[in-house]
Amino acid sequence: MKEITDETFDADVLQSTTPVLIDFWAEWCGPCKQIAPALEEIAGEMGDKVIIAKVNIDDNPQTPSKYGVRGIPTLMMFKNGQPAAVKIGALPKNKLQEWIESSI
Repeated sequence: MKEITDETFDADVLQSTTPVLIDFWAEWCGPCKQIAPALEEIAGEMGDKVIIAKVNIDDNPQTPSKYGVRGIPTLMMFKNGQPAAVKIGALPKNKLQEWIESSI
């Protein structure tokens, strides 16, 4: 999974022609660590259909603030440079995959 920063967000997410799923997370967040392996697996399985990336909210405070992220993990799907869907909280892998597939 790709690490996105405040500096790379525009180029990596907003200008992407492929849908991008951003996982807003933090090192101290237990549920964030719970879903990380599932997101990694989904990233491998879905290949070119969606880019799955992470934004560490502690290291990159501007982006989560801009998009109103108040709780983590927050998963935000971007399509054509716009937020298209949001899911807050940890989910099992099958539910994550269903949500991602319905959002892209």
